[in-house]
Amino acid sequence: MSGPQCCSNPPTLSSSSGGGHVEELGGLKSYVSGSLDSKHAILLVSDIFGYEAPKLRKLADKVAACGFYVVVPDFFLGDPFNPEHSVKPIHDWLKDHGADRGFEDAKLVLEAIKSKGISCIGAAGFCWGAKVVVELAKHDYIKAAVLLHPSFVTVEDIQAVKVPISVLGAEIDKMSPPELLNKFDSALNEKPEVDAFVKIFPGVAHGWTVRYEDGDEHAVKSAEEACNDALDWFGKYLK
Repeated sequence: MSGPQCCSNPPTLSSSSGGGHVEELGGLKSYVSGSLDSKHAILLVSDIFGYEAPKLRKLADKVAACGFYVVVPDFFLGDPFNPEHSVKPIHDWLKDHGADRGFEDAKLVLEAIKSKGISCIGAAGFCWGAKVVVELAKHDYIKAAVLLHPSFVTVEDIQAVKVPISVLGAEIDKMSPPELLNKFDSALNEKPEVDAFVKIFPGVAHGWTVRYEDGDEHAVKSAEEACNDALDWFGKYLK
């Protein structure tokens, strides 16, 4: 189960952050950025801190600026984990917010996106969200997947993936340590029918792509590099 590292450096949530807007999609409030004219959508599935995290929304806006319609749903229904104020420890919170429920909700959001005329959809998941995305990648719900510092993803999950997948991990990560990421890489190498890319970013910790410190130059540059890697992956398979 997740430990302190998964809960470290929590963001200050803000419902007003980002240049997009909030609307309901598939029964969930969702932060939306970008134009429907793009005809290519990306679903971003947050970590345990939810869809109001400012750096996640900033990332969504950056992805949208590259020509994608981006949707970030509130999979926690207004109850993201807050290590400072939560009345429940993380293990109990996770029982109420399992990735299995997130997977079912994600399918409804994807249907709502498709109803807008977009059928070419990719998904990226951060920490908790990576488990949701890997479940989507086992089916034909999405065209491509990116996992960023994943939590709870197993080798068996990776072995079942059916769409192109990129795994971007951290060197300092108890949730998905480099040893596990190397096992993901080996499993994907045994699936030549599925294009894959596994990369371990040196000197950064779990959660760095959306929870980096602004003053940490290395983490900021690594987060930008990971974003560019994800954009390259989606550009290859969605456009």
